Amino acid sequence: MTVTYRAATPADYEPLADMARQSWVETFGYLYNEADLNAFIGPVFGPDGLGRELSDPAFQIRLAEADGRIVGFAKIGPVTMPGPLPAPAIELNQLYVLKPWHGRGVAPALMDWALDNAHATGAQFVHLSVYAENARAKAFYTRYGFTEIGRYGFVVGNQVDDERIWSKPL
Repeated sequence: MTVTYRAATPADYEPLADMARQSWVETFGYLYNEADLNAFIGPVFGPDGLGRELSDPAFQIRLAEADGRIVGFAKIGPVTMPGPLPAPAIELNQLYVLKPWHGRGVAPALMDWALDNAHATGAQFVHLSVYAENARAKAFYTRYGFTEIGRYGFVVGNQVDDERIWSKPL
């Protein structure tokens, strides 16, 4: 099945939010009780989170679609992690791919887009955060030249996770 890529629009909110929730729960849902999971997912992927970002020119979102369905996305925007961090910078806020599409070139295509567009903004660094125990993501980011430069507590409901800050000069 062919994967196509395009810029997200506000009209993509519902299917994108559904895909993002599914991907996040597939990857991290086992770590949290239901209350903590819902406390995180609602604001992040809801109308005031992802829905607002789709209309905010500070964010760029790229979709990967197969057979009319969103199977992955990448989002870049302002740096939200605690710092000080090298600047000027942009954050790769999210890069999610549904599990059936892992290993099929979707994540590299989205990462290439994110790095190209981050560079086009004039940023000199791209920062991202990754759960300390997410070995698959850390291996992927290492292949792209990202290195760990810090850590912080990532809050999901009442739980605080060990999140690592990674960076790459452009």
